[in-house]
Amino acid sequence: MSTFMAEMVGTMILILFGGGVVAAVSLKGSKGKDGGWIVITVAWGLAVAMAAFAVGGISGAHLNPALTIALATIGKFEWADVPMFILAQMIGAIIGAILVYLTYLAHWKPTEDPDAKLSVFCTAPAYNHPLSNLTTEMIGTFILVLGILAIGTNNITDGLNPLIVGALIIVIGMALGGPTGYAINPARDLGPRIAHFFLPIPGKRDSNWSYSWVPVVGPIIGGLFGALFYKQVFEGENSITFWIVGVIVLAIFVGAQFTVNKVVR
Repeated sequence: MSTFMAEMVGTMILILFGGGVVAAVSLKGSKGKDGGWIVITVAWGLAVAMAAFAVGGISGAHLNPALTIALATIGKFEWADVPMFILAQMIGAIIGAILVYLTYLAHWKPTEDPDAKLSVFCTAPAYNHPLSNLTTEMIGTFILVLGILAIGTNNITDGLNPLIVGALIIVIGMALGGPTGYAINPARDLGPRIAHFFLPIPGKRDSNWSYSWVPVVGPIIGGLFGALFYKQVFEGENSITFWIVGVIVLAIFVGAQFTVNKVVR
């Protein structure tokens, strides 16, 4: 299997399980209806672990453009391969979302809430405030990338790394996912959002494109800073890029603080 195919299949598995659990707890008539946030976060963590077990030995199981870009920035991945990986991740995410749609084919029409249908495919904020939402996604992806890099330095029994990363995803979801639904992955959000746009889902709403940039830009900035922070603090490698990105992150934090009174639910 090629690395392109591995990233595509791995991301497909991720979205099939991750989107699938949201469908299970959200759609009318599902036996998992109202399973709750704990069910969602645990299933997403296991989804990442299963996808990593499937393709980690072939492509490294990035499954996330933010991680791919972050690793390339700190020299742990070839820039020449970045576009191929991101394309594979996007295609895999769209295919995974289509499979979720087909799995729950009989449940779309009985479900009256269009927001519930959209939530199966992509994230939405609890309070609509772009800079606050951006901040949440940045922090979540910062700790995701930092955690993945730190986990890699430990002597862990062969084969357990995906489970540890899965546990990281679970705790990110439980602790930091409340404000935005923790996309922390541009492909995880944008790919299924595209699928939602073109799939013939009965009674669906628009795909909320006005928000779609947040779960793309936030994870990329946060993941990039997480990788640069690791190099700067953990490995002691000083970089001007770290300080430049740090200033951007700080500016976003300050902007969010000064405009938070404009929050709309």
